[in-house]
Amino acid sequence: MRSHQIDYQIHGEDIQIVEIELDPQETVIAEAGAMLFMEDGIQFETKLGDGTAPEQGFLGKVFQAGSRLLTGESLFMTHFTNRGYGKRKVAFAAPYPGTIKPVDLAQIYQNTLIVQKDAFLCAALGTSINIHFNKRLGAGFFGGEGFILQRIQGDGMAFIHSGGVVIERQLSNETLRVDTGCIVAFEPQIHFDIQAAGNLKSMIFGGEGMFLATLSGTGRVWLQSLPISKLIQRLSSSGPNTKKEGGSVLGGLGSLFED
Repeated sequence: MRSHQIDYQIHGEDIQIVEIELDPQETVIAEAGAMLFMEDGIQFETKLGDGTAPEQGFLGKVFQAGSRLLTGESLFMTHFTNRGYGKRKVAFAAPYPGTIKPVDLAQIYQNTLIVQKDAFLCAALGTSINIHFNKRLGAGFFGGEGFILQRIQGDGMAFIHSGGVVIERQLSNETLRVDTGCIVAFEPQIHFDIQAAGNLKSMIFGGEGMFLATLSGTGRVWLQSLPISKLIQRLSSSGPNTKKEGGSVLGGLGSLFED
């Protein structure tokens, strides 16, 4: 199924929205609750699945939708279709501050993008969104955010969001070591694994976590500067009833020396 060809414009800097313009009978799919506004003539319908297999039976749709629960997303996706006679717009907002990245899947290797489980925002109808299990045991046991990923496939526009600033890196037969929560997306030929952060001393006292993600090979990767997990951790640690502590395992010992 070829994806619908949609036009778009991204507004904002630190907190962005994407405004999509639909021709008559064009459709965009989105995560439940992502819609900001829609013009008269846009109609929406909540469905099981992404609509790429309309001939699929009910049980097949339930299985596909049910796998999305493992990524923490809703069973349903919302389809927005322009039922009017002229161009109409619908806009979507990310669920937390950050950057919306437009990706033309036709320009991605194998028309496939592997993304973090909460990175998908919306896409043109004809885009397939499925679960992607990482087969490496290291990523499974220690990867945290990196074990269960989403696979986005198609030949149209898809939009992913990230926390803070998103940067694109081109790897050329090289390896990049990244905080496990800072990976947004990567092309399917990139090898992803989880490895120890260093020696025992670095793992305990370094403050960078015990494990790092490794991305190796040749292809593109997208990284975020502030994953939502770090934002929540920082906000919770600076609450009115919380004392500021260091990032290492000894951080809490500082309170022993306070008056």
